[in-house]
Parts: sequence; structure tokens; C-alpha cells
Amino acid sequence: MAVKKQVPLRLSEKLYNDLAAWAEDDFRSVNGQIEYLLSECVKQRRKNGGYVGREIDAPADIDVQDFEKESR
Repeated sequence: MAVKKQVPLRLSEKLYNDLAAWAEDDFRSVNGQIEYLLSECVKQRRKNGGYVGREIDAPADIDVQDFEKESR
């Protein structure tokens, strides 16, 4: 089995909460969700031979509370 590297990561509370909600929806841990998202970005970059997209650096326009209201 390949050795996994440990990387300290600092996230804003809002970003962490958004990732945690997304991870829960996908039945993953937050760590697993971050690893999945990064893997998908790397695959896409390799496939396209370039960056994922310029909009990747744009602030997320997601409010988890909106999704919670819809599901009730």
C-alpha cells in the first residue's frame, strides 16, 4: 500500500462547514472529500493539459443554509 503524506491545512470556518456538509451528502469524511476533490482536479488537469479553470479561484457562492431550508 502506498504511503500517504500528511499535510496541515488551514480552512476558514465557512469553507470547512461547506465541505463537511458536502462530505456528509457523499457519505465521506471531510478528509476523504478533500482528497476526492483534489484527485478529480488533478485528473481533469491531466486530461485537458491545463488548469482546471480560471473560475476555480473565485470565491464559492454557496450557502449551505439555503440547501438545508430546501430539504425541510
